Amino acid sequence: MYETSIIELKNSDIYQKDYLVLSDVNFTVNKGEFVYLIGRVGSGKTSVMRTLYADLELKKGDGIVSGYNLNRIKNKQIPYLRRKLGIVFQDFQLLTDRTIYENLSFVLRSTGWHKKSDIDSKITNVLEKVGLYDKMYKMPHELSGGEQQRTVIARAVLNDPEIILADEPTGNLDPETSEGIMKLLFEIKDSGKAVVMATHNYILLKKFPSRTYKCIDGKLIEHDEENHTIDFESLINYESYYEHSG
Repeated sequence: MYETSIIELKNSDIYQKDYLVLSDVNFTVNKGEFVYLIGRVGSGKTSVMRTLYADLELKKGDGIVSGYNLNRIKNKQIPYLRRKLGIVFQDFQLLTDRTIYENLSFVLRSTGWHKKSDIDSKITNVLEKVGLYDKMYKMPHELSGGEQQRTVIARAVLNDPEIILADEPTGNLDPETSEGIMKLLFEIKDSGKAVVMATHNYILLKKFPSRTYKCIDGKLIEHDEENHTIDFESLINYESYYEHSG
């Protein structure tokens, strides 16, 4: 284990039920680090994410996430692990019948917050950080896609998690809005949290470079490990061909 690592998978196999998705995975993320998981659609990025928050069982290898051993974690411990994680999904998953304030309040009350003044203060603080203080009492459908994703990020950081897991957080957003979300995620990283982002948007990766792992041919390869440089143009062209031909 690295002294500052907060996530580590060692010689791990990633399964979806009985199907082997990735084999012999070695993956490390340190505190305050931003790490990309890249690869085409269906290559295993989301399976890695789901393993990290114990939605998929780690059947082989060793895994530590925020102090929890994924090999030995019990069902009753999983909610406590997930309180140390902030999860950002591509499809938002906001409660559509509640205001932004009510969406965030629901999360806080569900995780043990009771005092209204504390809840108000926390929600105000996180919405100011993501630039949505003036949208607090709007309904989700009244927000743009970028504003909804900022709300999801606000929800993810409510309980001051150690790790943010962002699965294709810009997948449904236009390029300008995507850049704003990326800047926000890097600000969160700069505050000391680890951020792992799964994406197949290599244009964003070029604009916001950071340490990168690629899912390819059933393996997870760290580009920096062997001084590999990423050929962004080839990756962009390959992904574009894959999406339009399949």
